Amino acid sequence: MSEFNEAAKLQPPFAEFLGLKITHVSSDRVAAELPVRDQLNNRFNIMHGGAIMALADNLGGTAATANLKPGQSTTTIESKTNFFAGVPIGDVAYAECTALHKGRTTMVWQTRITRRDGRLCALVTQTQLVLDPKK
Repeated sequence: MSEFNEAAKLQPPFAEFLGLKITHVSSDRVAAELPVRDQLNNRFNIMHGGAIMALADNLGGTAATANLKPGQSTTTIESKTNFFAGVPIGDVAYAECTALHKGRTTMVWQTRITRRDGRLCALVTQTQLVLDPKK
């Protein structure tokens, strides 16, 4: 599927608050960059785990939105994060979200988060529920 729902290009205010920049949107992949600034510090000079999860959740929602039919919406119903390495303050978190399953009622997305040196920092798998318009 090469066409996608253009609404996926519109980001919620929370994305701006985080400081993330979407670099690619398609029906099969969403990518973003997030400069890791002091406000995202977990007190040990690395990116807070909650900020990593928020980045991945935003990408999963964006990816699901790219595949919605007119009038549909989506919500996260499950998310699991494995942390492998920290992203230091001053570095950049790079995120790439790809589909594991795109069904009629649910979609499962996996987001890989790496840092500038290419090291895998986190792997997030989330399930998005597809919501049909209320009648």
